[in-house]
Amino acid sequence: MRTALGRLHVLTDARGGQSALDTVAAAVAAGAPVVQVRAKGCTDRELYDFARAVVDLCAPTGTTCLVNDRVDVALAVGAHGTHLGAGDLPLAAARRVAGPGHLLGGTAREPELARRLVAEGADYLGVGPAWPTTTKTGLPDALGPAGIRAVADAVDVPVIAIGGVTADRVAELLAAGATGVAVVGAVSGAADPGAATRELLQALG
Repeated sequence: MRTALGRLHVLTDARGGQSALDTVAAAVAAGAPVVQVRAKGCTDRELYDFARAVVDLCAPTGTTCLVNDRVDVALAVGAHGTHLGAGDLPLAAARRVAGPGHLLGGTAREPELARRLVAEGADYLGVGPAWPTTTKTGLPDALGPAGIRAVADAVDVPVIAIGGVTADRVAELLAAGATGVAVVGAVSGAADPGAATRELLQALG
């Protein structure tokens, strides 16, 4: 049986070490339903150890844990799912490796790709950047709510908007058809990550 997908995805980076884990703990305590582990520029062992620690933080509250890019690491640490980007293992191949009970997310910016990813087995789609963001470099132009809507209208799986998301912008994204949002700086860059998480959850209803 596949794990339910929450409406707020809090992204954390394995390079953040203990500080990042403290942020995850605060977000989980505040009710964040999903935590996604990102890993850019770290070794496999560093990613494994960090992701394992995040799984342990999520377990007591039933919080869903996803690993970005790496289905092998997600399975190794017992995470609930994997989010795959354009340069990662193809979704259909990841589904063969992970099996039917593992949550798989894909990344899409246009309706045609979105429909193809769902056909290949995506349980949800990450769509963005919704607005310009400084937390990741080399991103394409922002889609805006209209771009989010174009993808949301094309598929029948949850669409999670990412990129420049703040609590004040959540209502506009929901009105455009997004099921939920994924955030990096809105929580990890906040003075009080727990309070920031609660504010986002309140905006999501």
